[in-house]
Amino acid sequence: METVLSKIRLPLGATSPKGRRHHRVLGLLNWLSHFAGPTEALDNVLKHVPKKDRANVKELLCSSMEEYQQSLVKLQDFFQYGAYVCPDSLNLGLPEWVLAALTKGQLSPFISDALVLRRTILHTQVENMQQPNAHRISQSIRQTIYGLLLNASPHLESMPWKAPPAQPLAVSEVERINKNIKTSIVHAVKLPEHYSDFSKLTELSLDKREMLLLETLKVKRTILDPVPPSLRLPVAVSSYWLQHTEAKAKLHHVQALLLGMLMGPLHARTNSPDKEDASDDGAKVLYKELHRVKAQTRLSKKLDLDAAHVFCQWQCCLQMGLYLNQLLSTPLPEPDLTRLYSGSLVHGLCRELLASAPSVESLLSMCPEAKQLYEQMFNAMQSSAPPESFLPKGKSHSKKKRQKKQGSSWPKNKVGTTSGTKCRHEGSNRFGLLKVENLEEHVEASELE
Repeated sequence: METVLSKIRLPLGATSPKGRRHHRVLGLLNWLSHFAGPTEALDNVLKHVPKKDRANVKELLCSSMEEYQQSLVKLQDFFQYGAYVCPDSLNLGLPEWVLAALTKGQLSPFISDALVLRRTILHTQVENMQQPNAHRISQSIRQTIYGLLLNASPHLESMPWKAPPAQPLAVSEVERINKNIKTSIVHAVKLPEHYSDFSKLTELSLDKREMLLLETLKVKRTILDPVPPSLRLPVAVSSYWLQHTEAKAKLHHVQALLLGMLMGPLHARTNSPDKEDASDDGAKVLYKELHRVKAQTRLSKKLDLDAAHVFCQWQCCLQMGLYLNQLLSTPLPEPDLTRLYSGSLVHGLCRELLASAPSVESLLSMCPEAKQLYEQMFNAMQSSAPPESFLPKGKSHSKKKRQKKQGSSWPKNKVGTTSGTKCRHEGSNRFGLLKVENLEEHVEASELE
């Protein structure tokens, strides 16, 4: 088609700011608009094609055109009036609240795929291909989602791909298995009876909807009370993440993640139009320091693949936790995702925390409000997660006892800080600790010295 496009006179004058290709498309559309219909346009296109190729080009163009059918949906109705009619979706017999939520983007395409197609795609991230798919950790959340979709509508029940009544609902998940993309079958969880009527899901009380969400995430409501509402869902998801042994999350991962979550509140505080006080100065210094770590990490070409996999697992938990929360009409407020997580920041913080420069305590000492928020989140996660998640890697039971006798355990009043333990490094290499396989042995050796 390059020959055809070179012969067609495109309009002169203003060029598209989106580049040459976009300008060419605009010009082509302008040229096609002068013809009465596709047949006339096709004849004019073929005039610029060598005679020996015309039959082949015509066949290719016609077969491509046949793939497109004029839609009956008028999308302009949605943008002008806030609603539109889609015959295909109406034929599914879905509840009105589902159609409205999907139209407004309040439910993810993941939900509609699972609901209508019984098939979902679990997208692969930058993760450790030698380990199981990062999405495996969030499978129980997805099973609850599938359980809610079990009795979506009478029409869906009669679909040919619907499983026989004696068998539980199953959804095909396209996922990474080792280095291949394969399909796995995942069965839905059978939920209590008051969750079985999908059409009345939004009519359930807030307490019941919140109960199902928190039970799925294996978190007690009381531990979230001290946490600000906007961060309760991320903290609940993080607690679920830590409870799974697949995550292999360690203390510095938790610390980096929680420090990263402070970016949103710090941004709001430093950009508040209210009258400034002395505490705002500390917030600005901390905000600037976190930005420095983030910018410095972007310049680095090294990637800790194990840390990346751990944080990929957390993102998978957050994604499915958000989807379940949306499906339950947000019993917990949705967080500001734009400032909740930054890969560059958490990876940079991981490196600096392992190198003990700076410690969490020294970072937060400049802003008491941020320190209080960090402690609230840390304590909530600590109360529902296994204790080993809050200890450096490689710590055995015997070493726990030995360290307790030496009085060198991680102090509870430090809420996950590392300032009480100073590690020695070889030479002037501040990142030398990254080479140590067992951080506890390194600390104990330093203390003995």
